[in-house]
Amino acid sequence: MSIQAYQNAAKKTEGPRQTEYRAFALATRNLIDASGLPDTEVGRRAEALAVNRRLWSLLASDCAADGNSLPQGLRAQIISLSLFVDRHSSAVMRDGAAFDVLIDINRTIMQGLSPQQQAAAVPA
Repeated sequence: MSIQAYQNAAKKTEGPRQTEYRAFALATRNLIDASGLPDTEVGRRAEALAVNRRLWSLLASDCAADGNSLPQGLRAQIISLSLFVDRHSSAVMRDGAAFDVLIDINRTIMQGLSPQQQAAAVPA
């Protein structure tokens, strides 16, 4: 089976949490890779930040939409994080701020989306 066929099958069988986890895993991997690049690799560093920004922007848009079933407070927190991610991404490119904060935020979100976390939340 080709890798493309496997990826297509995985996309069809995963739930929303798994899709979000996979998106964060990809964005986080890109940030980790970019953080190890020299400052002269502006394009590759900017692309990793752009992918992460798009992910957070999509989440913020979803949280702002009518009909989102998340609690209002959680939605507001996600939107606030999205704004922070955007500002910090600019600081990384403009001022040489560290990628670490963005990586840590994404990892924290991934922990909340992980299957182990979901299983622990289900009452016995």
